[in-house]
Amino acid sequence: MLNHYQSKDFIETAEGLIFAVVEQGLEEGKVLCFLRYIKQGDSWIKVATDEANQYLEKHAAQYLFFSKKKSAALHAVLVSDIVVHHSPQQRLLAIITNKTPDLIEQDCIALCQLLTQNGIQLQHLGITGSLLIGAQKDSSDIDIIVYGRENFHCVRQLVKKLIAKAKLTVLKEKDWLDSYQRRSCDLNYQDYVWHEQRKYNKAMINSRKFDLNLIVAIHEEMATYKKQGKTLVQAEVIGAEFAFDYPAKFQIRHKAINEVVCYTATYTGQAEEGEWIEVSGALELASDGKQRILVGSSREAKGEYIKVIPKPK
Repeated sequence: MLNHYQSKDFIETAEGLIFAVVEQGLEEGKVLCFLRYIKQGDSWIKVATDEANQYLEKHAAQYLFFSKKKSAALHAVLVSDIVVHHSPQQRLLAIITNKTPDLIEQDCIALCQLLTQNGIQLQHLGITGSLLIGAQKDSSDIDIIVYGRENFHCVRQLVKKLIAKAKLTVLKEKDWLDSYQRRSCDLNYQDYVWHEQRKYNKAMINSRKFDLNLIVAIHEEMATYKKQGKTLVQAEVIGAEFAFDYPAKFQIRHKAINEVVCYTATYTGQAEEGEWIEVSGALELASDGKQRILVGSSREAKGEYIKVIPKPK
């Protein structure tokens, strides 16, 4: 039976730490996650990866964890140590029914109204990021969660239509630049924007950027993986059904490797079936003998990428 902690949920501990859940399912009775916010006074302070690791090493080493399943250093919290489970669906309902919403919440409400007026059911939506814990600033983006793969693709197509009708707008140059700089990915700026513009999982409402995130219920993988070192391959994508999942998955035609798995949002939805891709990542060997490439072996995924390339001659 699946536990009720899903990717993009936030969990809070008694020490005033908020972790973002990164994986559905428990390992050794713990929720796999990553520290995102630390309470200082009455405020939540967002922390970057290195900062998060350093803080836990110094103040709460019990949450540092090496996942044997993932063969990766993560954070993990025992279910018994969780004092608040921040639910994206419940928080979105609270925002929508708030009698005195702030400017960001007003934009979030306007976006949800636009989606629901065009056939999307509110029960399939949630909110994550700073809005999930009320830590938003005037400049914050809106991180919408869509539950269910079919629902997600319906929302993407709807965003495309609403842009065409000028109900939503595309990102401006400064917004793309800002997005690119925050991602600090291993693609050049032109390649990054080309891949992103065709996904329709980002747009603007009232000059505020929003992102769409897909969450699907997935059954735990039985295989465990061991890293075999870095690799670079070019291959044809023969399956992209799970391209927007977390993790994103791409089946490829290759003599030794059958799958690319991606844990970084930058390369979610990066390629379509029939396209050729170049992939730089960590080669992993599964306990069942299959090989895959992992992109996003760290949060920043330095030196790791997926990009569409012309079909080799």
